[in-house]
Amino acid sequence: MSRTEIKIGGFGGQGVILSGYIIGRAASIYDEKHATMIQAFGPEARGSACSAQVIVAQEPIAYPYITSPELMIVMSQEAYTKFSPELATGGVLITEEELVKTHNLRKDIKHFSIPATRIAEELGKKLVVNIVMMGFLTAVTGIVGKKAMEQAVLASVPKGTEELNMKAFERGFEYGMEVMSGEKKEEAVTG
Repeated sequence: MSRTEIKIGGFGGQGVILSGYIIGRAASIYDEKHATMIQAFGPEARGSACSAQVIVAQEPIAYPYITSPELMIVMSQEAYTKFSPELATGGVLITEEELVKTHNLRKDIKHFSIPATRIAEELGKKLVVNIVMMGFLTAVTGIVGKKAMEQAVLASVPKGTEELNMKAFERGFEYGMEVMSGEKKEEAVTG
């Protein structure tokens, strides 16, 4: 991996921007890589479309805008509809299983999905859906190391919520490891 372009999309309140921040922090501070992030969101605070663009690279990044993301995380149907056509040939698509219904997926795309919202609700706080997704992302892509991502999560979440967020990260990571080992492959991976 010399340079990986990542796009995260969803709606306000899902922690999309924080997710981009965590990936960038994990890569640049804890995993000895370089990272940039650009965010975009609608005028409303919660419920509006938002996205984050992250680049992770081994070398310094001269141009911080993505042109064709190799990795895309979508957490809402609107984000899927709007952003999935931008995914690079042979790209990886990660979706929130219960909020995003994929259709007409290109054959070259590797698709993973996780019921991140349901897992977050089982933990007692729907707000940790993004951290569940970060654990899953770490397991299925290895874009940054697990320890680096854990450190970035701990450094990025509000004081007093560290334990809950680490449980969320671990549940997402475990789900991703099950997918990668084939236990959940039938239901979670297509393409």
